[in-house]
Amino acid sequence: MNYFDNKNINLDALKKKAFNFRWAEVPEGMIPLTAADPDYPCAPAIKKAMSDYIEDGYFSYTPKLGLEEFRNAFSDYVKVRKKGEIEAKNVLPVDSAARAMYIITKAFLKPGDEMIVFDPCDFLFRESCLAAGAVPVYYPAALDDENRKMDLSKLEEYVTDKTKMLGLCNPHNPYGLVYTKEELDYIMCLCEKHDILIMNDEIWSDIIYPDAVFNSIYCLGNERCRRVLSVFGFSKSFGLAGLRIGCVYTSDSSMFERIIEASDVMSTAGGAASISQVAATAAMNDGRTWLDDCIKHLTGNRDYAVNYINENISGLYAYKPEGTYLLYVNIKKLNIVAVDFVEYLKKNVNLAIIPGGHQFFGEQSEGYVRICIATSREILEEGLKRLKEGVACFIEERG
Repeated sequence: MNYFDNKNINLDALKKKAFNFRWAEVPEGMIPLTAADPDYPCAPAIKKAMSDYIEDGYFSYTPKLGLEEFRNAFSDYVKVRKKGEIEAKNVLPVDSAARAMYIITKAFLKPGDEMIVFDPCDFLFRESCLAAGAVPVYYPAALDDENRKMDLSKLEEYVTDKTKMLGLCNPHNPYGLVYTKEELDYIMCLCEKHDILIMNDEIWSDIIYPDAVFNSIYCLGNERCRRVLSVFGFSKSFGLAGLRIGCVYTSDSSMFERIIEASDVMSTAGGAASISQVAATAAMNDGRTWLDDCIKHLTGNRDYAVNYINENISGLYAYKPEGTYLLYVNIKKLNIVAVDFVEYLKKNVNLAIIPGGHQFFGEQSEGYVRICIATSREILEEGLKRLKEGVACFIEERG
């Protein structure tokens, strides 16, 4: 069975349940290729595990550090899928990868500290830094269009005596790039030289295309990675955003103790819901084949969308991502602010996408838009047709 066919996408359900810029928040008739959340339902193994769990009607407290099954499953999942060695005792389930980021900054940053935040990058790096009272220092992570690499050559210039943490998003959102071992080693050497911690976000590490290779920073060895504090979540690869389930983990037990303290799990004020942990455990243990099939579907969508935009839409250029199901699209030739262009598309062709700019990715993303391709081919094709029509109308109006 192909779970990603158009006939398996329940638009009636999505229009009731899919919020955060998606189907439930847009007018009837609009296609939202917006937030990084898939249109297809989760793997059958996840639904079955949840159904089995609720059968007896009990929703009791979980262990404060999370279900043992979850922690063991994650340790095995990282070993098999990402070639990392993370002990189950150093894995803490929490209510989303976003929460994990806030826990890390709360645990290790204090007011006045600085955190290097790549620009562009997902806004949660900035916001979690600010929530701790620390100061985000924006590194303009320029993209080398010819070689499809991020320029790290000036990174050390942004280090000061107040720099305590660096944010690493791998694969990178919105670029869709994966880091090479050499790039990860460069970042690690810099952090070792200046005694800087690394917040390592690998939430997209499940979505890697066949023509790319994902290298976790843990490929450098656990001993060097003692300064690394990592987050993962199950919303991107398994469609569990509404269950709010993620985890924070590390290879260093003393660092993990500080994570526990900052997470409030020992007081029961923090943590992750039992059924969310059950769902994520099923995803890791029994959803791997489903995920592999999903990546095959996404690969077809990626190749179609990149080719369609670059060959058929004048003034736009889409980068071919190595990971994520997001397209980063250059609109600079249109000479319009990204937010205004997105509003134009909504008004004129009933298409919603995400604008670059400060709100989502940082100042360096102005002149770009981001498009989510985690949908059926039919919906994607219609959305891209509307994008083409919108650009053509815009260019004609501008003369």
